[in-house]
Amino acid sequence: MTELTRGQITDSVHDLGWRLISRNIQCAVRVTSLAEAARVAAAVTEAAGEASAVSIDLRPHLVHVRLAAHAQFWPTAAELDTARRVSAAVVELGLATSPGLDNNPVQALEVAIDALDIPTVLPFWAAVLGYIQVSDETIIDPHWLGPSFWFQQMDEPRPQRNRIHLDVLVPHDEARARIDAALAAGGVLINDSEAPAFWVLADPEGNEACVCTWQGRDASAET
Repeated sequence: MTELTRGQITDSVHDLGWRLISRNIQCAVRVTSLAEAARVAAAVTEAAGEASAVSIDLRPHLVHVRLAAHAQFWPTAAELDTARRVSAAVVELGLATSPGLDNNPVQALEVAIDALDIPTVLPFWAAVLGYIQVSDETIIDPHWLGPSFWFQQMDEPRPQRNRIHLDVLVPHDEARARIDAALAAGGVLINDSEAPAFWVLADPEGNEACVCTWQGRDASAET
């Protein structure tokens, strides 16, 4: 099976209010009560069926939905079809799937660890966290409850700086606003040479965080 590119995934579900975040697609549904959230969850569950790994988070004001493949841990054509069915089911309730509520987009948190020997370091973190390895550099919570961990290759030791930083994975169309907010709050732009894949920011004391999107990671789809 040919793996879908990030651009193909985004093009398929963007207008429905879904966004590609890390290794899954996500959306939010605005509700006015926990009872309404439960009705939305029931509709989402029925629409999703058994084809995909669907995660539903209920709150009195929103329902957060995340879709991923059972085995590949990467969206496939089946997940895109599921997203369309879920959006249609939500519309039947008089609601809509959206990329976030009140200027707060769906997002994910990733912990990045700089390592000299990734194959040696990664298994420790997978074991101690109870995570599974999904690529040469990435481990994830198999239940999608905790943040993913990504291991960045170091060329030489860097004892002078923190070797763990946070990757804040946001929808591609929300990155600029998040960066501007961080800079307005006293942050500093350290490096944008890899943008729009990621921008490296730091707080006033030099602790780093990266604002990341899917863009710039597919050679065939840069927009």
